[in-house]
Amino acid sequence: MKKMSSRFILLLAFTAGSVVGIFKGNEAKQKLVFRIKSRFEEKRQLAEQKKLQRKGGVRLDDIELAAFHNN
Repeated sequence: MKKMSSRFILLLAFTAGSVVGIFKGNEAKQKLVFRIKSRFEEKRQLAEQKKLQRKGGVRLDDIELAAFHNN
């Protein structure tokens, strides 16, 4: 169900971006799609960190996550 809702949100973002792209141009379309996708990713990441914290883990910030995944 979550996978379907995430796909629906991305589909909605691209659809809204296409409509904006028709009237305001490609740059406005890219800005809108980026804004919607970044909000979605931020909410997903916060939910994942809260889930980890409830299980007894430690919440990491963006720098710590980047350093962890590079090694």
